[in-house]
Amino acid sequence: MIPIKDYPGPRRRIPWVTWGLIAVNVIVFLYQVSLGSDAQAFMFAYSVVPVALAHGIPQTSLPGVPANLPFHTPNPVYLTLITSMFLHAGWLHIGGNMLFLYIFGDNVEDRMGHFPYLVFYLFCGVIAGISQTVVTLNSSIPSLGASGAIAGVLAAYLVLFPWARVRTVIFIVIFFTIVTLPAFVLIGIWFLLQFFDGIAALGSAQQGMGGVAYFAHIGGFVSGLVITLLLRPWLKPGTDVSYPYYPRHPNSLDPPLYY
Repeated sequence: MIPIKDYPGPRRRIPWVTWGLIAVNVIVFLYQVSLGSDAQAFMFAYSVVPVALAHGIPQTSLPGVPANLPFHTPNPVYLTLITSMFLHAGWLHIGGNMLFLYIFGDNVEDRMGHFPYLVFYLFCGVIAGISQTVVTLNSSIPSLGASGAIAGVLAAYLVLFPWARVRTVIFIVIFFTIVTLPAFVLIGIWFLLQFFDGIAALGSAQQGMGGVAYFAHIGGFVSGLVITLLLRPWLKPGTDVSYPYYPRHPNSLDPPLYY
């Protein structure tokens, strides 16, 4: 399921933080691509490597790692919980993550405010990295990507805009269709898929195999859900006037309902 547009109602301001996060992720990825054969070393040095994080030592100092790597892990190694959020393994990886952040991040930022939203995003990303590490303590497989932090944003959107309509492309084998789903259906299905796929992937995670970091998604989502539920009474209420203009779904209520 790929979201292409949402209709959550008006917003107050331009989502500078969301757009800034997208820009930083894209710039880092383009730099990473420009490194050519050194890109793998760059990703390894700045990703979360569970065995290194668990022991508090840089992964570039682990036994068996070549001493002549062109990049070195920041000191302390716990900083990789931040740096790993801005790394991506390929075009599809960054494309999917930035699409979800673009669709769902702006209105969450509007309700939280710019700076609290940035802190919230980074915190969910840190919890996501820790969650994946706890499940794969002895693994030397790097974990990277913004999806853990974005999972927290999805959870906040679920709490704040559960009935918002989301235009979604649904692929079924080689066929696809476009439907409009309530946000709680789309995000709920996404989380359930992460949860059950994560349970199924426990065996491969324990064996040190690579793949999708499902428990980073789960950790980021749960932390975002809890934080938003706790903060909801203090968050800014919805607005009836949008600046700049923001599209409304033709079937949405007027004025919009906020939760």
